[in-house]
Amino acid sequence: MKAFANDLSTPEGPVRLADGSWIVCEMDLDRGCVTHLDSDGKTRRLVARTGRPNGLAVDAESNIWVAESISPPSLMRLQLDGSCEVVATSCEGIPFLFPNDLAFGPDGALYMTDSGVAFEDIVKDGEINPDYKTLPYDGKVYRIDLESGDVGLIDSSLRFANGIAFDDQGKLYVNETMTGAIYHYELCESNAYGKRAYFGNVIAPDSGDGLIGPDGMKFGADGNLYVTVFGQGDVTVLNPDGVVVERIKTGGQFPSNLAFGADGEKAIYVTEGECGVLEVLDVGTDGLRLLDGTPRTNDREAS
Repeated sequence: MKAFANDLSTPEGPVRLADGSWIVCEMDLDRGCVTHLDSDGKTRRLVARTGRPNGLAVDAESNIWVAESISPPSLMRLQLDGSCEVVATSCEGIPFLFPNDLAFGPDGALYMTDSGVAFEDIVKDGEINPDYKTLPYDGKVYRIDLESGDVGLIDSSLRFANGIAFDDQGKLYVNETMTGAIYHYELCESNAYGKRAYFGNVIAPDSGDGLIGPDGMKFGADGNLYVTVFGQGDVTVLNPDGVVVERIKTGGQFPSNLAFGADGEKAIYVTEGECGVLEVLDVGTDGLRLLDGTPRTNDREAS
């Protein structure tokens, strides 16, 4: 493990841009911003303060999409020059609670998880609410049509919906932090996703106490799913059958998300909150490509 960038304030949502530079979220409320890192990680600049950005994705036109968790809970569209607009705050009149992670689907739509609890309810005075296990979670999965702006509900009642990804067949995967479960949704003939089905679980038998569960995740070109496990201090790797085949230790206990590096690099870049770094881990595979051949991290990488 090596640090690509240090001194980040609770980093999340790493995205590699076409020129080899990176953007990340810094979620600490004293920062609450999207940060742009140069291609060697040494130079950085603040793009925009949004409040508490949690997830990022970039489309083919270089728009940066932001899952903003508090100010207000919303989906935002951001440019590298700092200009920003709120695109959506609700679905069918029901406000978002905690927009979390983003991924582009093979249909070109943007998919977003909402953890289903207000940030202020799960984090109080900078600490995890000791009653976090009994909160009334109603985690949801949304599909956003970027042309019409329509927001559609795919699923609900998840116990802290978090990471989201697509495999090479267009199947949708979402994880549930409070249980450790990974679920998948089959793509139906109507170009819609069906009911959730269990895929696997990333919590180790000896994981200990405290808030532990899956966070961001991405597919590798090897067909395996790479999942950051918050509180467990690793990236857990599941094979196409949902079986855990490896646990790759991170520098701290709180990895939050990951993105694959450039083609041929065969590495993942992991945001880790305990040490405040974007770290690089060798994994022996590149990231999965979209069905149309476009490289994928947690976004639709424009390269």
